[in-house]
Amino acid sequence: MRRSAVRKRRVMASSLPMTLRVYRRLSAAAMPLAPALIKRRLKQGKEDPARVGERRGVSRDVRPHGPLVWIHGASVGEVLAAAALIERLRAFNLRILLTSGTVTSAAIVAKRFPADIIHQYVPYDSPRYVARFLDHWQPSLALFIESDLWPNLILSSAARRLPMVLINGRMSHRSFPRWRRVSGTISALLGRFEVCLAQSQVDAERFAALGSRNVVTTGNLKLDVPAPPADAAKLERLMSVTRGRPVIVAASTHPGEEDILLAVHRTLSGFFPSLLSVIVPRHPDRGEAIARSIGATGLHVALRSHEELPTATTDIYVADTMGELGLFYRLAPIVFMGGSLVPHGGQNPIEAVKLGASIVHGPHVFNFTDVYEALDGAGGARQADTEEALVKQLGQLLANPAAREASVSAAERVVEQLGGALDRTMAALEPYLLQLRLEMGASNA
Repeated sequence: MRRSAVRKRRVMASSLPMTLRVYRRLSAAAMPLAPALIKRRLKQGKEDPARVGERRGVSRDVRPHGPLVWIHGASVGEVLAAAALIERLRAFNLRILLTSGTVTSAAIVAKRFPADIIHQYVPYDSPRYVARFLDHWQPSLALFIESDLWPNLILSSAARRLPMVLINGRMSHRSFPRWRRVSGTISALLGRFEVCLAQSQVDAERFAALGSRNVVTTGNLKLDVPAPPADAAKLERLMSVTRGRPVIVAASTHPGEEDILLAVHRTLSGFFPSLLSVIVPRHPDRGEAIARSIGATGLHVALRSHEELPTATTDIYVADTMGELGLFYRLAPIVFMGGSLVPHGGQNPIEAVKLGASIVHGPHVFNFTDVYEALDGAGGARQADTEEALVKQLGQLLANPAAREASVSAAERVVEQLGGALDRTMAALEPYLLQLRLEMGASNA
């Protein structure tokens, strides 16, 4: 049996395109460099020192008995997109293994997900580390979210005949032409997935063109995410210290955006003297640097990670903490969605919409093209391409409560119309879930 399995793996390897064969050899040869890589990432705060073994496929957690559904997402956005799906799967008494690659995503899982969800850092994509991971967890079904496609992880899973489904599949306008230049490589990876569930028709066409075997358009799971939670006591305290002040939240900002937002704040405060701008950086570890930059301009700044609250003289509040966007979406009636004034691709506006915020964004929203086009077209969001346009859009919403209410109502209608991806995803997964339930029944008999 063992010789047969080895022979099959050799046949599979020989049928791979040269790019993947070279990748597998290089990733295996580079394994001795892993300690140096981990050490550097630990210094950068990109690894959890208590859990670095997981990056080598070593886990202190025990695999639970029975079928195990493995869900993998790159970082925070993908993990949150899977939240409602995970709840549905838990309703079938299925155990969930959730992997991701960032410290921030692990913190979100610990804070917002049920305690019985097993979180692991995805192993580095070395054949030996991946083999350790798969040997230990022996998943029954693998669901990869969006487009985090690690070759060894995919090829090794396929060699073990693990059913794999790509869910909430997205192929951006930037990634698509790059993958087309190495079509044999991406086809060899996508062809290992039994089904590809795409976010949109455009995504579906791109995946099919790149070699996906069975593509179904199910919609964007991020449209079905529940509104993020907020601590009631913390919200009341923030509302009490900001009561009577106009508040704008700039959510998930990226480098290069804060300077623009400071200039916008200066201009708007000439018309709204008590204006408070809240900046929530996408990466909280940038908070202190942002605060120093703000202080150098003469504006008064408070830093949430230092347990400071805004006072009557605070101009900018830097909310550099994890998992508190739900708090600030509830605090402010107007939200600027970050990652859109710079060519990052924008951030997901759905959570803010569900908590009643008027949305303003920049021109770079290609990560959520369909969502923003629908919102903008219905009047549920406003685009601002320049600093002057951002001042105009935010100023109009600050001055006109009726315009804010109309924007929120329009956005809520769009989100309702575009929803339903969760139900369609569950329907597409039903054959696999039925098999797992049969296995679960047999193991309990």
